[in-house]
This record gives sequence, structure tokens and C-alpha cells, in this order.
Amino acid sequence: MEELRREGIRDQGVLVAIAAVPREAFVDAPFAHAAYDNSALPIACGQTISQPYVVAYMTEVLDLRPSMRALEIGTGSGYQTAVLSRLCRRVYTIERHKPLLQSAEERFRSLRLENVVTKLGDGYRGWPEQAPFDRILLTAAVPEVPAELARQLCPDGILVAPVGPAVGGGGYNPESICQLLTKIIRSETGFREERLIPVVFVPMIAGVPGAGSVS
Repeated sequence: MEELRREGIRDQGVLVAIAAVPREAFVDAPFAHAAYDNSALPIACGQTISQPYVVAYMTEVLDLRPSMRALEIGTGSGYQTAVLSRLCRRVYTIERHKPLLQSAEERFRSLRLENVVTKLGDGYRGWPEQAPFDRILLTAAVPEVPAELARQLCPDGILVAPVGPAVGGGGYNPESICQLLTKIIRSETGFREERLIPVVFVPMIAGVPGAGSVS
């Protein structure tokens, strides 16, 4: 936690939540030795688990409160979900890869996270049946924030997403970063955008592999 403090994370609730979630439980066995390194790690289905600093920063920017309902697009390993679950009333999380979702659900059960609701589906559609949400977090990059997701925010709601083109196959290259973590705030009259820090995320893809299994 001291490293996160040194990097500028100040929200004590976020720091406590990060400390309470065992990151090693969300990392595949070959990378267990690096579970607490401040770096992203590969997981199944060509996805990644974000570095602890990015998870902490995005969570801090969301400014969660215990009474809130949050929507997460991209469950992945479930690590970010688990952190969110300790800071709000309920987390609704959507994943398009069934194997990833099933593994994450097992972890949630193991950790007794009873305020997490999961769905196999297309993140671009959001979860209109449960909208509106106080907070929405995208854990994959989009060229622009989907209007359908922005519409699912409550008034005064916050959406946080990495925005920018997909990163090429060459991997992480600090000189070619062109995604920016972006914060969208909804008011009674419209939306306000704040650009935050440069990031590198896998791209968000529409649809569900294997199609028809989603109702």
C-alpha cells in the first residue's frame, strides 16, 4: 500500500479495499510470483489483469459511496470487481468470455462476495434492465464512450473508461500510448468530460464469442 500512496493514491477507502482483496487469488498460477508487482499480467482469453496502481486510480476516480450501484464492463479475472464490491452496495459486472466469467464467479463465491451480480453479455449494450447506475467502469478501451452506456448513468453519475485506438500487437510501448483514461460526469443538462492519465488497455469488442448463449 505504501507504493500506491507514493504514486498518489490518497483515498483511504480505496487503499483499504485494495489491501483486503488477495490479488494472488485472481492471477494464474504461472504468474503467482508476480501477483503484487505493479504491472499488468496476462489472463485467459487474451485478456489482462490491470496493474494495482491503475486499479486503485480508476477506483479512486469513481468516487464510490456505500449506497451506490456500480456497473463494470469487462469482469476479466474479477479483481477489479472485488475491489469495487468493498466500496459500494452492489456491483453489476458483464463479461463476454464465458470461461473468464465462470472463473471469476468461482473466486467471488470463494471470497464470499455476495453483492456482485454477473452477466454473460455484450458490454456495449450495458445492462439496461438494471439501469440507471451511479457509477460505470469500463476495463477495456473504446474509440469513444458508447452513448448507450452513458445513457445508463444516473444524474450526477460518473463513468470512467480508457478511450483511444486499440494498441497494436507489439505490446507496451510508452512512446505510442494514445489511450487516455477519461471521466464522464452526467448532469441534468448533459455530459462533461475530463481527460486523466495515459493508459494501455485491451480493446473492447462487441458481441459474445459463440453467439446465441446469451438471452
